[in-house]
Amino acid sequence: MLSDIEIAESCKLKDIRTIAQKLGLSEDDLELYGKYKAKINVSNLNPKAKLILVTAINPTASGEGKTTVSIGLADGISRLGKKVCLALREPSLGPVFGVKGGAAGGGYAQVVPMADINLHFTGDLHAITSANNLLCAMIDNHIFRGNALDIQRVNFHRCMDMNDRALRDILLTCKAGNMKGCADYERKESFEITAASEVMAILCLARDLKDLKERLGNIVVGVNSKGQYVYARQLHAEGAMATLLKDAINPNLVQTLEGTPAIIHGGPFANIAHGCNSVRATYAAMSFADYAVTEAGFGADLGAEKFLDTKCRVAGIAPDCVVVVATVKALKLHGGADKNNLTQSDVSALKAGLPNLLKHVENMKKVYSRPVVVAMNRFATDSEEEIKTVMEACEQAGTKAVFTDVFLKGGEGGEELARAVLEKCEGKEKLTYAYNLEDDVKTKINDIVTKIYGGDGATYSERAEQSLKEIEQNGIKGLPVIIAKTQYSLSDDAKKLARPTGFTVHVRDIIYKGGAGFIVAIAGDIMLMPGLGKVPCAEKIDIDENGKITGLS
Repeated sequence: MLSDIEIAESCKLKDIRTIAQKLGLSEDDLELYGKYKAKINVSNLNPKAKLILVTAINPTASGEGKTTVSIGLADGISRLGKKVCLALREPSLGPVFGVKGGAAGGGYAQVVPMADINLHFTGDLHAITSANNLLCAMIDNHIFRGNALDIQRVNFHRCMDMNDRALRDILLTCKAGNMKGCADYERKESFEITAASEVMAILCLARDLKDLKERLGNIVVGVNSKGQYVYARQLHAEGAMATLLKDAINPNLVQTLEGTPAIIHGGPFANIAHGCNSVRATYAAMSFADYAVTEAGFGADLGAEKFLDTKCRVAGIAPDCVVVVATVKALKLHGGADKNNLTQSDVSALKAGLPNLLKHVENMKKVYSRPVVVAMNRFATDSEEEIKTVMEACEQAGTKAVFTDVFLKGGEGGEELARAVLEKCEGKEKLTYAYNLEDDVKTKINDIVTKIYGGDGATYSERAEQSLKEIEQNGIKGLPVIIAKTQYSLSDDAKKLARPTGFTVHVRDIIYKGGAGFIVAIAGDIMLMPGLGKVPCAEKIDIDENGKITGLS
């Protein structure tokens, strides 16, 4: 069996202008980045396509293949003669060189050029990092040179697109020397990974350059001695930041191995950010095709919840069908199976893990009123009894499960799933939400915890309570809430698998993101700057003297 990168590099790619023509775009609508990548530079977007959201169960060490299924589903829809376009997130270098690896799909369901997409691509994440850190430099320069805005606490932090736990807690010092009007300056600082930064969220939620610039100006950089927020616009930073992002705001066009158009843009994590590709990318896919396939990161309790409760409200869109991805192996892990024996049939463990899948299906159907199809990413070791158990459980839950072979067969292996999804797209039920925007922050958090996670509510640290008072004091209300928590469990404890009950979620801090336009509740022990694992993917990635890359997946 060829590796992912070997499959990707053996594919003969079509010129990106040919891919653009499938969407009705001309060369004048593109900014070319070589022969196989381009930015779409179209201002007038009219989203009208059927929208399909791909999400998943809570991830396990076995993997679920959400991106792979998304790509195979789009290729399957294309094989059925429909005009379709993918809208996916950009990979972050942190996971690529960390534990997760790349995010361009796998096997014969990939987006290409795979190596470019997983590495620097068109430079969007570098531009976001630069814009973010420019603002940080301007904040500290302002304080160093007299602090006319009376910033007493800095809320905005530096970022880097790499996992580096050493940057979670650092000491920043500035020495004035003989500079007139300046004084020695020292404070604690921390880095976030670029995918979790507010600038990433802003880029992904901005409708156009004007909206982007306004949102950048609304970033809360700190708090003054009166407890009032200080904004980036008071530092006159938004113009320069927007200038750095002038190209990054445009979505990127690539293709699947089968030549299906794929728009890849923005990459916020779903466990510590809002987990969706950009509004502009989704709008573009929905404007230039009849069916748009997009995904939301990690489990449906994270990515799909944020897609539906936040992005859909901001963008004024709603998915016509939700696909929940799982594997038999992952469900057995949720049911307590030994990770070293997942190839052996274990219906007992499968039945114990199935409640995780069924909870996510229930949420999509009952909380959000969305039609649902379950996509089971098939493995050769799945026994007939295990397959039958999943099919029957999903049928009893009022949904259909389709076992797909997209990893091995690409679009051909996704045709059955495509038919099931297209059939569900004909529904007209209105999207409902997990919470009301008008409610207070604690009520929204409680609604997410009880309705989506299945918990009993939330508890709050003293710091979180103080942050809430600060938000209220500054008159902030009516915004979506993003909960940052572990992706491995419906709870905030990574060890609670399947469908836990009787738990509360502990909120240790609450942060107002003025530019993004939402409030973040940080729960459990989640970190905003991940670290590398014991054996990071970076150790197996290599390149030879001829430029051939190995170990990238």
